[in-house]
Amino acid sequence: MTWTLPEPMLATSVSDPALLLGWAGEPKWDGFRALVSVDAGQVVLRSRRGTEMAPAFPEVVAGAAQLPDATALDGIM
Repeated sequence: MTWTLPEPMLATSVSDPALLLGWAGEPKWDGFRALVSVDAGQVVLRSRRGTEMAPAFPEVVAGAAQLPDATALDGIM
């Protein structure tokens, strides 16, 4: 099965931190936004704009290689 990374969820600034019922929020920490996918044993690590990040974060790639196929994660490193 071949698939591509989904579009990342982007942060939205708000003037009032109070959230509506059913909504969730989280602070924006400094770091790198990254998407990782595992497909047929191949790990892809990219920025939200599509820049290849695997060479800069080999430890993340090594850890992600232990995840099951068809895994996609979106987060901040």
